[in-house]
Amino acid sequence: VQLQASGGGLVQSGGFLRLSCAASGRTLRNHIMGWFRQAPGNERDFIAGMRWNGGITYYKDAVRGRFTISRDIAKNTIYLQMDSLEPEDTAAYYCAATSRAITSTVGIPSSYDYWGQGTLVTVSS
Repeated sequence: VQLQASGGGLVQSGGFLRLSCAASGRTLRNHIMGWFRQAPGNERDFIAGMRWNGGITYYKDAVRGRFTISRDIAKNTIYLQMDSLEPEDTAAYYCAATSRAITSTVGIPSSYDYWGQGTLVTVSS
């Protein structure tokens, strides 16, 4: 699976962005798609995930209610709608895919086999 992330940029505090992750190369059936972020000096951190089959979603508590993960099956694309952005959300955002994860491991980066290149989100105060 090849993943292409896009949609990052510079936004003021309180603003919004929508990230996209287009997948190609194979079907996403039976995969879990995830969004992670990594700020300089920090570890890669799980933000949100979705089971491609059925659309079950998972969220980091800190973004629940502000961020929404969704998918377009026809376009083989997942999205991350980010609202009420805060300077603490500044990071490189990565999408990822796995056929191996289970609910208890969906937030663990090593559970994912495929990664996009990252897109930078900067939130100014």
